[in-house]
Amino acid sequence: MRILLVEDDIALADAVCSYLRAKAFAVDVAPSLADARGALLAVQYAAVLLDLHLGDGDGLSLLPQVRALPERPIVIVLTARDQVTDRIRGLDAGADDYLIKPYDPAELLARLRAVERRRSATSSSPVLQLGTLEIDLAHDMVRKNGEPITLTQKEWALLRVMATRPERIHTRENLADALYGFGDEADSNTLEVFVSRLRRKLGRSHIQTLRGLGYRLSFSADDDE
Repeated sequence: MRILLVEDDIALADAVCSYLRAKAFAVDVAPSLADARGALLAVQYAAVLLDLHLGDGDGLSLLPQVRALPERPIVIVLTARDQVTDRIRGLDAGADDYLIKPYDPAELLARLRAVERRRSATSSSPVLQLGTLEIDLAHDMVRKNGEPITLTQKEWALLRVMATRPERIHTRENLADALYGFGDEADSNTLEVFVSRLRRKLGRSHIQTLRGLGYRLSFSADDDE
């Protein structure tokens, strides 16, 4: 999952980025509304973490642009404004959730996952079942025949994108966006390397390649080695 953090407090942005990146999320930081608007035009984000008090305006003014996107990202407002009227205004403007500063990054992650589950096609159950393979989005766990499978952060980030919307064909660009933020370097074969590693761990037939289109999880996959 690739996230846009709109935050002008450098120390806070660094702390949140470090925590989320350690949890296998790709995070870009926009310290202003102008930077955020440019980032939203360039990248399809899964979530926007939005501070309200920015140097060049009110963060809520970004929400019309977010709502107009073809695939609207999750929006969680992060602010020191603790009045009920402010929270109502943010939610009415289109935010999915609201978190008061100072906050624990672990609570932010929990809120993000909760909204993700509500918005996903698998919201009725956080566990996606593919034969004997179980993908537990709520606890970042994968099991095969009941045994846990160890994934690297990048492997899990890639699998999370496909499992959150398992019915969708995910393009190379979409998956690459989930793996890398601005400034991260990756060669043209990196995505194929991670897909290959996932297939070895999960079973080759669990990830379909649709030539010229992208990749998709397979619900009808046989359990293979």
